[in-house]
Amino acid sequence: MRLRRGIAIAAVAGGGAATTMLVGLVTNAVSDQSRWPGWLGWIQDHAWLSFVMLGVALVGLTALLAALSETRTPVRSAEPPRADDGSGPPGAALVLRSLPRDTAAFTDRSAELERLAGSVRASQENGEALPVHVIDGMPGVGKTTFVVHAGHVLSERFPDGQLFVNLNGYTSGRNPVQATEALASLLAATGVPTQQIPVGDDIGAVTEARAAMWRSRLADRKALLILDNAASYRQLEPLLPGGNGCLVLVTSRRRLAAYEEVVMAVEALLPEHAIALFTRLSGRPAESFDRAVLEELVRLCGCLPLGVSLLAARLRHHPAWSAEDLRGRLLVARDRLGEIRAGERAVAATFDLSYRDLPEERQRFFRRLGLYPGADIDPYVGAALDSVPVADARRHLDALYDDHLIDENPGSRYRLHDLLRDYTRGLADEGDSMNQAQDQAQAVQRVVTYYLAALASANRHIARSDAVVPTPSGGPSGVETPVMGTRADALGWLETERANVLACIEQANDLDLHSVVIQLAAAMAPFLRQAGPWDQAAGLHRAAAEAARHTGDRPALAGALTELGVVRRFMASYPEAVRALDEAVTEYEAVGDRHGKAKALNQVGIVWYMTADTDAAARAQTEALALFRDLGDRLGQANALADLGMVRRQTSRFDEAVETQTEALTLYRDLGDRYGEANSLRDLGVAHCLMGDYGLAARRHREAYDIYRELDDRVHQAYALNEMGVVRRLTGDVDGAREAHDQALEYYTELGDQFGRANSIRLLGVLERLGGRSVEAVERQEEALAVYRELGSRGGEAASLGELGAARGAAGDSVGVVAAFEQSLRIFRELGDRCSEAEVLNHWGVLLGVSGEPAAGLVHFREALRLAREIRCPLEEARALEGIGRCELAEGERGRADESLRDALAVYRQLGVASAVAELERLLATQAG
Repeated sequence: MRLRRGIAIAAVAGGGAATTMLVGLVTNAVSDQSRWPGWLGWIQDHAWLSFVMLGVALVGLTALLAALSETRTPVRSAEPPRADDGSGPPGAALVLRSLPRDTAAFTDRSAELERLAGSVRASQENGEALPVHVIDGMPGVGKTTFVVHAGHVLSERFPDGQLFVNLNGYTSGRNPVQATEALASLLAATGVPTQQIPVGDDIGAVTEARAAMWRSRLADRKALLILDNAASYRQLEPLLPGGNGCLVLVTSRRRLAAYEEVVMAVEALLPEHAIALFTRLSGRPAESFDRAVLEELVRLCGCLPLGVSLLAARLRHHPAWSAEDLRGRLLVARDRLGEIRAGERAVAATFDLSYRDLPEERQRFFRRLGLYPGADIDPYVGAALDSVPVADARRHLDALYDDHLIDENPGSRYRLHDLLRDYTRGLADEGDSMNQAQDQAQAVQRVVTYYLAALASANRHIARSDAVVPTPSGGPSGVETPVMGTRADALGWLETERANVLACIEQANDLDLHSVVIQLAAAMAPFLRQAGPWDQAAGLHRAAAEAARHTGDRPALAGALTELGVVRRFMASYPEAVRALDEAVTEYEAVGDRHGKAKALNQVGIVWYMTADTDAAARAQTEALALFRDLGDRLGQANALADLGMVRRQTSRFDEAVETQTEALTLYRDLGDRYGEANSLRDLGVAHCLMGDYGLAARRHREAYDIYRELDDRVHQAYALNEMGVVRRLTGDVDGAREAHDQALEYYTELGDQFGRANSIRLLGVLERLGGRSVEAVERQEEALAVYRELGSRGGEAASLGELGAARGAAGDSVGVVAAFEQSLRIFRELGDRCSEAEVLNHWGVLLGVSGEPAAGLVHFREALRLAREIRCPLEEARALEGIGRCELAEGERGRADESLRDALAVYRQLGVASAVAELERLLATQAG
């Protein structure tokens, strides 16, 4: 493969050089200025023919490039994975963090196992990258059993973990798992917080970003990855680790075109091995069998391990049967199946024999397992599928496992082999097709009833008290659900069932069960808000919105759009968030749902605040607050008050901000809403800091931080840490400030919060400037500025521009300084943030003063002083007074300068800014001497 690509690349290079020369010759072919030597003269004599040659060369080169491109990602699957255009519900891969249970059915694959183990040993001992091992073979031949057994044998060589992923390449009723879905699940399984997993609307770009993170995650690890049931190389290629120490085992029914792979075919068992397996599993001594009968039995089931295991289980469960009795029953089963399973009759006959031998109620239970859209099952889901008590479902599952009709996953969960899933669907095909569709829809409805009940239980631990979690018609009374006594229990259950719930939603969407899609999407919303990945949540809410449009359910449409807007805000897709929330407001108005409208207004107001459109934010929150008050919704009032308080603080209306936020805090405490209480405390701390009460600000931030820790909310812990760092810097604790900002930056980076990360970088840049490291300060501010602009955060952009101007000035780099200050001031004036405007004016005044322009500096300092006194921002007042005094000294006005400096000193003392106090005292002492 490498040789072929090398030849192709060489041909392209040579063709390009020849074409370039030909272009040059043809360009001058009609010129008579000079005569070309030798054969080149022929081109000059036949100019138009040369143009034709050029066209042919270009066409050939293009075709060669296209062919080369196609060889890079060969796909030989007749059924490639579906394209994910975002129009349907999202999928999710089921990833096991440990290997499935090893099976007793494994027998005598010693040659294949030794070949695999030898390949791994050789690569590890030589320090070479482990090749991908692809195990292919016909259905039922034991590919998965082989790789799971091999994984257990080799597990000690891969101490950093073993992961198992079913890619559903040939699973009836399931679409193949998309690479982007599998990558999200793999990253989460290896400890990456879901908020940090890359998201976006460009599926290709997201897949590449997730694949890069996955490769980085496993770069220095020795881990085992089993990719089971792959449909094509395209499906699995992004999942391959980039490091040398990871072993990847792939199973597929067809040969995959992968580079640098080791292909191992798993064939049917040799007759003597099949007989040995049958004898061991039957529980009878070998001498009790007629050899000829055994040979015919294993031949009738194709010597496939799955079929042999089922036959042996039948004999073990019927002590009165002889091997001859079993052979007779198997022959009858083959005759009954006829030609409808041509090509797989051998193993299908063993399924049929095992199925017919089950009690009637277990047959029904088994058939219904085949209707379940999820990847694995527990007794609670089994009970819901068959409308039986959980104890009965557990008994059925244990019996089916003993009969080799289902496999076991870790955690007392079970799964159907793909062939057995096919078989259960074949049983349904024998009936009326209309009844089959009805059975499928009813099965989904029964499972949805269970999931809604379980989600309601989980959401009591993770959703805020204003969250509305739907229940199916008639309510979920009588449905048994797992005990979830703590938040950790709820989150653990949700992570385990995520892929299964999404699979149910996907099938409900395919069956046009629109109400099911709507209900489950709403019930999953609180979890996906917190856990993400947010693009998965966005896809789910888009599907719910589309389902609501189909049914004309405008309240459901409004709810789905509200959730979509919230998730889009989390993704920093602010324009899309505003569009969704604005449409939600319109839909709520149309149906007269004032409460829904108030919640949507509150959410869109938050987006306007994030994008620093403070006028729109204030209007939205004021309208939401009025609606909540009319409705008597105290939590809604608290939310709107808290968000309105932030807007007022942003526009330097500090007294009003404190009053509003204090009212919100009182409501939150009355309601016992710890999350809301922490948010209000944190914002009160910001307001008190700007008003110069650093002691109270520090206490409020600490109180908020402690609550966030209690709630295990690391995102908001990071926000509190940044605010604590600001107060520490202003009170002279530079080391404490750096520690707080560094910790916040670590949390933001881990959680993937770009806005918060930019805040930490900007604040660390301030510390660099104050510490005299101007070059580092400029780099920090430029990094933060780029993120703010990408996110559309105008407030963040203005703050970084102001600091960037100060840092460049301190570094002696006059290029762009004035432009940075001017842009910063323009944005802050548009936002109404007069405190920040005063801060930038003070920065600019300092630069003018040290640059020998004290008169111009005085103009900026006096404007900053006016603003600071107008809004009661004492720190900027003190900085302006100090700047005025220094400029007046430079102008030779010592008397006025002394007065200004002493006024500044008094304010600094009141604030407790020890470093500024000490510096001014030295300056005044020098002037007095």
